[in-house]
Amino acid sequence: MDNAIDNSNQFDIVVIGAGPAGLSFARALRESGLRIALVEQLPESTLVDPPYDGREIALTWRSVRLLTQLGIWQRIAAGERFPMRGARVLNGVNPSGLEIRPPAARLPGASQPATDANADDLGYLVSNHLIRRAAYAAMREDTQCLLLTQCRVLAVRTDEHSAQVTLADGRVLRAKLLVAADSRFSETRRRLGIPARHLDFGKTMMVCRMRHEVSHDHIATEWFGDHQTLALLPLGDSQSSVVLTLPHVLIESLNAMPAGEFEREMQRRFMGRLGQMTLVSERFIYPLVAVYPDRLITTRCATIGDAAVGMHPVTAHGFNLGLMSADALASRILRECANRRLNADPGSPSLLRDYESAHRRASRPLFLATNAIVQLYTDDSPPARLLRGALLGIAKRAPLVSSRLAKALMQTG
Repeated sequence: MDNAIDNSNQFDIVVIGAGPAGLSFARALRESGLRIALVEQLPESTLVDPPYDGREIALTWRSVRLLTQLGIWQRIAAGERFPMRGARVLNGVNPSGLEIRPPAARLPGASQPATDANADDLGYLVSNHLIRRAAYAAMREDTQCLLLTQCRVLAVRTDEHSAQVTLADGRVLRAKLLVAADSRFSETRRRLGIPARHLDFGKTMMVCRMRHEVSHDHIATEWFGDHQTLALLPLGDSQSSVVLTLPHVLIESLNAMPAGEFEREMQRRFMGRLGQMTLVSERFIYPLVAVYPDRLITTRCATIGDAAVGMHPVTAHGFNLGLMSADALASRILRECANRRLNADPGSPSLLRDYESAHRRASRPLFLATNAIVQLYTDDSPPARLLRGALLGIAKRAPLVSSRLAKALMQTG
């Protein structure tokens, strides 16, 4: 892509990874005056029009606001943004579960709908590939960012003065700050010696789109059944993203089934609650591994997106946390630029420490709580079943609990 920037390999910031987090971060710095290079292994054609990958992203209201500020939300067609009016958690064969609704929707005696859109829905579901496409289109408007596609990183190193990235074609990029946005299994993070704890849940997730007879009413459902976890993410009328979590060998068997047999099997697993089900997309498979680095920064380097925190998808906060990390780092860099102008240092130790502290506070409680939920609700021992049934019962009888859950899911702040 053409850019109004010369061919010098000296930058203020080099970002490795042009996924949603890396693209959003670069876009957020569009008015900073900083020279940014964005390095990506994929060809630019894939960034222009990413393929559908089965993943539907549950966006909180905070994320919607951030995407709007970045000019990304406006590039996603209104018909591809699916509202979530609420959420439901089911346990075992019990058809009654915990209902989570936006707090304002439950106000007694309300004579008219709330005027604040946040009161109507928990958030939106949008396909991952559409967010990626919109983020790329928004980033293209920024001529201060040099996009280097089909580039493989051979080595990275940092010292107290600068960061250095060596590419497979022999080029060496130098910058004041290196940003790792290259997935939860970040090679950049590993090369810089940042340890990360990997929690392998020993399960595999299958995602696909299905049509069904019974309406979803725009309610997202998480169902913890015996030896399986099912999720239903509401899309268009009578169509949902279905997420099934099982041991890998069972997922492989399901993936090998002809469409008709697979549809009957999914109807059985949903106990017929959705009526007849029809497969309308490919089936996609993803391993379930959560990752949390011991540090989010090192000398002249910061991690964002999944490279900073790789979440289990059960609480649907992975993408939202990734977007928050990009915003948290970018906002501190913008403040540095405003305060110091020509002498701004985006990789200063104090700036990076401030970023790490803020994102730790935002991400660590959610990471730990999510893993605790997964461990409890995928344990099929009798004590675990009793405990989770009791916890759901308490939550159902305590409106304050469901109200706080709704606020946590919406992230309206």
